[in-house]
Amino acid sequence: MASTRDIRRRIKSVKNTRQITKAMELVAASKMKKAQQAALAGRPYAELMAKMLASLANRVEEAQHPFLARREVRTRGIILITTDKGLCGPLNANLFKLVSDIRTPAKYAAIGRKGAQFLARTKRDLLADFPANDRAAFADIRVVAEFMVKQYLDGVVDTVELIWPRFRNTLVQVPSALPLLPLQSLRHAIDDLDSHSGAAAMTQADDREILFEPTAAVVLEALLPLYINREVYEHVLEAKASEHSARMVAMKTAKDNATKLLGDLTLEYNKARQAGITQEILEIAAAQFAA
Repeated sequence: MASTRDIRRRIKSVKNTRQITKAMELVAASKMKKAQQAALAGRPYAELMAKMLASLANRVEEAQHPFLARREVRTRGIILITTDKGLCGPLNANLFKLVSDIRTPAKYAAIGRKGAQFLARTKRDLLADFPANDRAAFADIRVVAEFMVKQYLDGVVDTVELIWPRFRNTLVQVPSALPLLPLQSLRHAIDDLDSHSGAAAMTQADDREILFEPTAAVVLEALLPLYINREVYEHVLEAKASEHSARMVAMKTAKDNATKLLGDLTLEYNKARQAGITQEILEIAAAQFAA
């Protein structure tokens, strides 16, 4: 049996661990709430963009835009959204399994240090990596989206796809994949924006007489990159909510385990202390009997 001094030392260590994990749980809960609020704040923007695309839907030739043109897929372009830090349970590992299942040629852009490290370790083609800051400013995420769009337009990749942890609820984050480019159609983009904006009814095509300057095609050419930027940003915010949720659950589990271990150690300490007292009583009694 371990000495009471060793057990006291372990009890102190476990108490410190429990205090740290409890603090990290509370911080993660606060950050998760802020990430969810940031995602909800983008709903009016999505709703307005859906209306603008709807006004263009019947006035342009979709096949003329490079974002809507189909082409043979030789190399996939994938944006992998992970975390910068660990201690978030199996969140990143589940994303890495999804990447490991990709057998076709692909080039990657990583948002988050963990993803960049995984791609480098597995010797996959990493075009660029970007940090995953907690605040996730739109200006920073736009750089990632514009970089991958340039690779797509230059022919380096033939698709642009997202792999990210989809936020279902606090306990469930599902690794998911989403194709961004080429777009299926303007109708699909409008429906996607409606789903993100929480609209009760789907936005219908606008048949009013509208004058576009210089032309409807030029307006669409300026609008679709904004749509891609917004899609990437929306999913980065969702990934942040998933990260903080997973970390909160992981830290709560660690705190509960520390509490349970603390109870076991306390019991063990009391047994060792009682055994020591009993031994001392026996030694005193034996000495008196011998005298």
